[in-house]
Amino acid sequence: MPKPSQTRRTSSASPTWKRQPPCARRCAFQLLFSGQPCLENERQSRNAVAINFKIDTGMGRMGVLEEEALAVFKEVNALPNIKVHSVSTHLPVSNEDENFTREELRTFGKLIRRLRAEFPGDYKAHALQTAGVLAFAEEPFEIVRPGMLIYGISSLPEFQSLLRPAMTWKTRIALIRDMPAGHGISYGRSFITPRKMRIATLSCGYADGYPRHLSNRGISVLVGGQRCALLGRVTMDLIMIDVSNLPGAAVDDEVVLMGRQGDEEICCAELAERAETITWEVTTRIGARVRRVYL
Repeated sequence: MPKPSQTRRTSSASPTWKRQPPCARRCAFQLLFSGQPCLENERQSRNAVAINFKIDTGMGRMGVLEEEALAVFKEVNALPNIKVHSVSTHLPVSNEDENFTREELRTFGKLIRRLRAEFPGDYKAHALQTAGVLAFAEEPFEIVRPGMLIYGISSLPEFQSLLRPAMTWKTRIALIRDMPAGHGISYGRSFITPRKMRIATLSCGYADGYPRHLSNRGISVLVGGQRCALLGRVTMDLIMIDVSNLPGAAVDDEVVLMGRQGDEEICCAELAERAETITWEVTTRIGARVRRVYL
């Protein structure tokens, strides 16, 4: 948990439950206010708490419905123990439907102006996540939430060339073996060596978050700046690759699963596309046993 600060707060992105507030009050934490259950809880509390007042303008996940926002905000604002630090919404189709998103932002903007006219305060407004920041940056809100953008990953392909990915996922070669033609590789023998091949086993698997759906999908990794094909199924702790064209490859060599090595790059979007998922899932599923190095 972050230490208390006079200049910043960490905002919860999920609804509050009853055991959270004491911890939030001790730390620099801003609770998410999502509707009547939160209101009833805080009515019974005498402890001061900062909140992010969430308005549902189309996501349907959490927040006060837009038609109820003014009335509920009035009740919240009247509670002496609550400090409204920010008012927010979430954009459900900012990377899919420009017209809906622009109308949603107009609706949210009107609500913010009405709230500030009827209930003056220094609370900030925010709505733009990564796709919003890239495609709708002209909207005049004080805070942005650039999640994937911080890692140089765009949810809109047309903007990716403007960004430089900041995350690299690496492992090392654990074993190298010369395999004869006709030998099965991994569970199910879904790949049979068509000729004599040099196979490297890597210390990585779906227990580390490497998608099992990449099995036999034509994905590669980088060894010595060259692409090496993944062979057979992804297993829990290990994967196998073809290093037949890399006679110099050796045990303990660095392997890039996602990122750049030399002139080659395996981008997050490529992994997501081959695994038939989204970049958010690829990055957030990288497991706890994968060592993090922050630069």
